[in-house]
Amino acid sequence: MAKTTLTKKINLYGWLFVIPAALFIFVLNFYPMVSAFLLSLQTGRGNNLKFAGLKNYARLFQDEMFLTSVGNVITYLVIQVPVMLTLALILASILNDPKLKGKGIFRTLIFLPCATSLVSSAMIFKSFFSIDGIVNTTLMGLGVLQSPMSWLTHPIWAKFVIILTITWRWTGYNTVFYLAGLQNIDRSVYEAAHIDGASASRQFFSITIPLLKPVILLTTIMSTNGTLQLFDEVRNITNGGPGIATLSISQYIYNLSFMYNPQFGYAAAVSYAILVMVAILSFVQIKVGDKR
Repeated sequence: MAKTTLTKKINLYGWLFVIPAALFIFVLNFYPMVSAFLLSLQTGRGNNLKFAGLKNYARLFQDEMFLTSVGNVITYLVIQVPVMLTLALILASILNDPKLKGKGIFRTLIFLPCATSLVSSAMIFKSFFSIDGIVNTTLMGLGVLQSPMSWLTHPIWAKFVIILTITWRWTGYNTVFYLAGLQNIDRSVYEAAHIDGASASRQFFSITIPLLKPVILLTTIMSTNGTLQLFDEVRNITNGGPGIATLSISQYIYNLSFMYNPQFGYAAAVSYAILVMVAILSFVQIKVGDKR
């Protein structure tokens, strides 16, 4: 009887600790999500809103600017995420080599870009690829270019600069995840494979990648989520230009809310479109990647 009473007290104290945290999460996360959904069902300018049902969601399929921003984000996602994760995996494999000297220095240098602010890294690359930037100066010095190239006003090259900026900043971040996963793999597995005559590439594809599959799945989902919500790099490097050639969905939401006549209801609907895309892509990635 006394033991049962003690268990009940422990459970009560446990709930007393959990309930405040749960309420905190609800107020800061779920309540804004519900409010945003209710807002997405309204139309109007500024605070003059009225209920319109699913009108904003129907508008999404006819909005050329929204569809262009979705296409831009998909381009970033398809090109940048695989390149970044592949580089991160290769770097992690190199840093995991027990024979490598000065691993601490290399790890710090690889992770440093992630420690810089998003605005700072965007402005650095913007200056690099400006008309009189270091990239044009170097290429002209090598004879590759005859005259300065306007990277940021070309629809394709502007995307390239944004992809390069994102890759530079976030590769080190993902490398840390892969390196942590690699350090949990017993070295005897590689030693046994080496004795059996497996080459380094065979070990990489037959041991490293299969054992890192859960970590690869995690970084893929996080990178997909981050790319779909891309804002800082686009806003600070090209501001969506030239025209709307590099416009991201998040910047379009920003423009709808603060740059044009405020359309908060439609901006909320676009926000939920991102949520749906993230949910669908994450579900597909989990189903494809997790075969347990």
